[in-house]
Amino acid sequence: MTVRRLSETVINRIAAGEVVERPASVVKELVENAIDAGAKRIEIVTAGGGTSLIRVIDDGSGMTREDLALAIDRHCTSKLVDDLLDIRTLGFRGEALASIGAVARLSIASRHASEPHGWEIVVEGGHVHEARPTGLSQGTRVEVTDLFFATPARLKFLKGERAEGTAITDVVKRLAMAHPEVRFALTGSDRSAIDYPAVSGDDAFADRLRQVLGAEFAENAMPIEAERAGVRLSGHAGLPTFHRANGLQQFLFVNGRPVRDKLLLGALRAGYADVMSRDRHPVAALSVTLDPHEVDVNVHPAKSDVRFRDPGLVRGLIVGALRQSIHQAGHRATSTGASATVAAFRPGAASGYRSFANVAPAPSWRGPLGGAAAAPSYEPGAYQTAAYQPGFAEPQARFEAIDRPSADARANQPLETDNTSRPLGAARAQVHATYVIAQTDDGLVIVDQHAAHERLVYERLKTALARAGVARQILLIPDVVDLPEEDVARLLRRADELAEVGLVIEGFGPGAIAIRETPALLGDIDARALLTDLADDLAEWDETTRLREKLDHVAATMACHGSVRAGRKLRPEEMDALLREMEATPGSGQCNHGRPTYVELKLSDIERLFGRR
Repeated sequence: MTVRRLSETVINRIAAGEVVERPASVVKELVENAIDAGAKRIEIVTAGGGTSLIRVIDDGSGMTREDLALAIDRHCTSKLVDDLLDIRTLGFRGEALASIGAVARLSIASRHASEPHGWEIVVEGGHVHEARPTGLSQGTRVEVTDLFFATPARLKFLKGERAEGTAITDVVKRLAMAHPEVRFALTGSDRSAIDYPAVSGDDAFADRLRQVLGAEFAENAMPIEAERAGVRLSGHAGLPTFHRANGLQQFLFVNGRPVRDKLLLGALRAGYADVMSRDRHPVAALSVTLDPHEVDVNVHPAKSDVRFRDPGLVRGLIVGALRQSIHQAGHRATSTGASATVAAFRPGAASGYRSFANVAPAPSWRGPLGGAAAAPSYEPGAYQTAAYQPGFAEPQARFEAIDRPSADARANQPLETDNTSRPLGAARAQVHATYVIAQTDDGLVIVDQHAAHERLVYERLKTALARAGVARQILLIPDVVDLPEEDVARLLRRADELAEVGLVIEGFGPGAIAIRETPALLGDIDARALLTDLADDLAEWDETTRLREKLDHVAATMACHGSVRAGRKLRPEEMDALLREMEATPGSGQCNHGRPTYVELKLSDIERLFGRR
């Protein structure tokens, strides 16, 4: 087979296949160029979902005639020096404009402060026209028309105009969140106009999130701040009961670059693993900032994936920060439950009724985004009675090592009558032997007694496990598992950590591990599958998360079966003790499956039901 050199046109079109996947890819590249040029105002106009027209205008530094001519050549860039690891800009490959010009009609007009006027250059399907003078204030205007006219086969793989337009909107939203100091305006004949004014100050990121994600997210978000070994994490994450059916509302940034990185997405998921059902997805906007030498952004041509030098550090930072914030949120839950409840009670709402499984109550506290904040702090056990302690409905032999209190939910202390000032109020009644009704100073609270007590039992189980350790069962005959040598080495390096959660292992030759003891909670286990999963965790994240997740799952199952069941009648003092325990227990705003444990209705909501407002 004869070897021949490809033409520049073909080379550019091949590169375009990697860089320009769809109209949204073009918008991303052009807007990133504008941000790197120091723009403070960026205007984007589209038509036909971006296939007919994409226009990006900025007030950045602009380009001279010489720079403009070079900008459309491959591998020409102003954003990179010789150090490929020291990347401090959004774009750096120098392929975007050349790739776009190879498959579309591209016009670039730009004026630098040193030039008396602007210059314009046109590229059509890879053919470059001579630069010509043009009238333009300082900045750059880029127009892309007839996208993929030079490669019509690519048009067949595009989605409809609405879907492509939505993808462009998502790109602009993510870049706007990452750069709140820049004003973004998105208009066009194929869309409703969007305008995000520039914001500044210490709360700039929070203000931009409110602009982009709306007041509902702002009211139900927890601030996230953490730093470890030079890696800083900031942003906001939704409460566990504020979730979605997919991960489209998860926004992740690394050094100001929007990414869809599986390590970060996995860490976000793990942070909510203990408080959210597996078929639901958290809502979050998190930014990771670190030294450019500690992250490789040159993994993919579209620059959406990154690779960290210490992935375990980054993952651990995110998981730990999320769990800490959820813990600090106490029993706080989402503010969407009240409006959903009111809507359900309105006349004619029966046919349009929607499930409340994914919403929860409106808290009384306000947070940093102008929305709900963590509830007032109560010391765990401050309102616990001697007899109101969670336990299990059916004793099981392998759980005997845990100090299990009684499952009796009755309380012996007299009922307090002045609890209406408490966050969850004073118990007033029980309806259908399932729901507790409590009165607050400015409304009422409806509590699902089983869901609430299930969470309380689970938290006490975890505390008992942490205090007494995980009971082990010694195997009469050690179970020997053959594994690749590299997996054996990884597991043995973390043998002490595994022993803390009940798994005792030792080397058994160059390619095998002997299991001496296993966690009693897990009963009979598939040793090979467990070790393989643990080795995979270590290879990808450098953390032994799988075993802890299994233990947490067992504890959650035990809590579900050991809690107060729906249908059990409670005395007033029992109901009040349940409320006090919820106030003192972190995460009690949702059960172990991510469902809300209570709904709060303000007096104003009730008055609207009866036409008083």
